[in-house]
Amino acid sequence: MSNDIVPHINVIIAMIEKARENTLASVNTELIKLYWNAEEYLSNEKARSSWGDSFIDSLADNIKENYPEIKGFNRRGLYRMLQFYETYKNNKNVSPLVTQIS
Repeated sequence: MSNDIVPHINVIIAMIEKARENTLASVNTELIKLYWNAEEYLSNEKARSSWGDSFIDSLADNIKENYPEIKGFNRRGLYRMLQFYETYKNNKNVSPLVTQIS
């Protein structure tokens, strides 16, 4: 490899690395928004539902049975999401911050 190509390779590698970083940040942002929205939905449904806690259990079982490739939405994960949301839903600073976390 000639020495005159090395600076060009470094520029391209820097572009690739920056694009990878941006991609990961975008994916993380979308996942955080998904979790917050799912938490809000679960909280509202649990409050409206006559099922109470069994609503979450049934949802977790259904996801596990019908969508086994989806991870993190098991019983424990759903309850943690619900707990996080219910702890911070009235904090006016958390919702905007959640969407900014990458």
